[in-house]
Amino acid sequence: MNSINLFFWFKTAVLFLLRSGRSTALLFIMVMTAVAVLVFLSSLAVGVNDAMVKNSVQLYSGHISGFNLPDSLKQEDLLKSGVTGVLRRELSAGALSNGRRIETVMLALIDPHAERKYSALWKKMISGEYPASGERAVFISHVVAERLGLSVGDEVSFISEFANAPSRLAVSGIFKAGVSQFDRLAFAPYGAVPINPAKWQAAVFLEDGAEPSAIIAVYNAFLPGKLDFRSWGEIMPDLRQLIELNYVSMSMVIVLVFGVVAVGIAAAFSIFIFKHLREYAVMKAMGVMPVEMTLLIVAEISIMSISAVVAGAAIGVIAVFIATATGIDLTAFTSHNQYFAVSGVIIPRLTFYSLLAPPAVCFIFSALSAIWPAMLVRRARAADILRAV
Repeated sequence: MNSINLFFWFKTAVLFLLRSGRSTALLFIMVMTAVAVLVFLSSLAVGVNDAMVKNSVQLYSGHISGFNLPDSLKQEDLLKSGVTGVLRRELSAGALSNGRRIETVMLALIDPHAERKYSALWKKMISGEYPASGERAVFISHVVAERLGLSVGDEVSFISEFANAPSRLAVSGIFKAGVSQFDRLAFAPYGAVPINPAKWQAAVFLEDGAEPSAIIAVYNAFLPGKLDFRSWGEIMPDLRQLIELNYVSMSMVIVLVFGVVAVGIAAAFSIFIFKHLREYAVMKAMGVMPVEMTLLIVAEISIMSISAVVAGAAIGVIAVFIATATGIDLTAFTSHNQYFAVSGVIIPRLTFYSLLAPPAVCFIFSALSAIWPAMLVRRARAADILRAV
């Protein structure tokens, strides 16, 4: 079949679609709406994943955590391309005591200014103030405060293996993270208590889109020895699996929706063919080959589907940009969810997956929907149809 014949049949397909204006318009709107909604929902699903990761890593750990790092390694050594900030934390296991009440904690000595800049646990403060550099103060969870009977301004003793005598600290603030793993964490500025400075932990924060595995590979390539760096996916495998499950679920929704749409297209075009079966019979009687009849049906469905897909994708992209400008606040539905401990605002994000998956699946299913109508035309005998009319 030469190019002239292809052009002729595609032109004929356009004329058939225009003549059946109402049916074409209904199918066009159905496909366009499905694509637009699923592009937006896919972008929203990506935004939900982004929000869960951002909430989880921003609260404390960072995108990459470094454990038992030598004192000879400086924070500046970890500031590579793609890294926005590095927090140094010197940890000491010990106990806080108030009179006869004692609670074991992990005390982290920190730079308060840097913590406020990169991490978000201080945003979960429910009373008091975040400690300032140089203060002999401690920032504790509401669980520890309740068990020790402490309020903001009270003094508490910290006991550890590195000190000969307890250190007295004032409670500067109390936080409620909503995540049980932080209930035993306490924070104090550098120098507030004696501590072994030989080892420290790092929280590395990355730019949007930077891959933790790539940064870890850079660290392993230039740093001496085998240091312990782990990505958020290694530290929080449950979150990684939840994100993978979101992608699987969204993919299933896309396939199911367009499976239904494809059945609708096939049924609509079959009804259209039955309605105009005499015209197809006349075309067969005039010598039109079965392959050309099939091409006509496929061209009609393809032209309609491609037009609807393009329009639907454009509408979906516009909706995403509108939602991105303000975000979608789901705080009322995520206030008790540990993966939204910092913020419940979702920012939809376009990716190759969210932009291309719905149109691609739609086009594949639309092409499959042409099989049934095409078979009806191919099997029908022109003489039988004309005698029956």
